[in-house]
Amino acid sequence: MTPVTILREAEAELHEAVAYYEAKQPGLGFDFARAVEVSLESVRHFPERWSLRSDTTRRYLVQHFPYIVVYLFVNDRVWVIAIAHCKRQPGYWSERVSAVG
Repeated sequence: MTPVTILREAEAELHEAVAYYEAKQPGLGFDFARAVEVSLESVRHFPERWSLRSDTTRRYLVQHFPYIVVYLFVNDRVWVIAIAHCKRQPGYWSERVSAVG
């Protein structure tokens, strides 16, 4: 199984989204967190399954929610650089790519 590291910024995005969904409806934040966890498990088991994009990232669409897990697969490790809403400014995470290296 491939190790996964979640950047602090991506972790903050996850917490913000969980709080948002929980405020909308009790329990929905938990459902979102679980969907992201399932996404991360898929990426952990098959990190090269999703297409490599021109910015060297890969993206996994979270089931039932309009979010993507943006990650890099570098040196046999998955680096989650964003947990992004699909309608948010695309590529806002681009500076994080160079931080992973």
